[in-house]
Amino acid sequence: MSSMWMYAQDSGHMDGQSLVGFTVEAADGGIGHVDRQQDQPGMQHLVVDTGVWKFGRSVLIPAGAVIAIDTRAQTVKVAPSREEIKAAPRFTTDSETGDPDYLSAVGDYYLSLRTAPLR
Repeated sequence: MSSMWMYAQDSGHMDGQSLVGFTVEAADGGIGHVDRQQDQPGMQHLVVDTGVWKFGRSVLIPAGAVIAIDTRAQTVKVAPSREEIKAAPRFTTDSETGDPDYLSAVGDYYLSLRTAPLR
């Protein structure tokens, strides 16, 4: 698995830290709150409940997309925009978090955002 499945050292993440309930903010605004998280090394990710957001579904965001965690404000900031998150491979069931093909597609998608030319 790529580094997309690990928190960056400067993200503010601490081992054993629960982010459940934290608000998640994309580059251009809020997208929801952390519903679940996986902290298994090499597979770290957040499942974000988008609630009333346009498409009203959960999304899976790899830990490598997290750029900052503010424990006081209980917020998680992620690098992608709302539209980029919306365009990510669709998350439908928790069983996908154990599907290597799905995780590879998600990781590749978010990794491609890092290397995309500036618009």
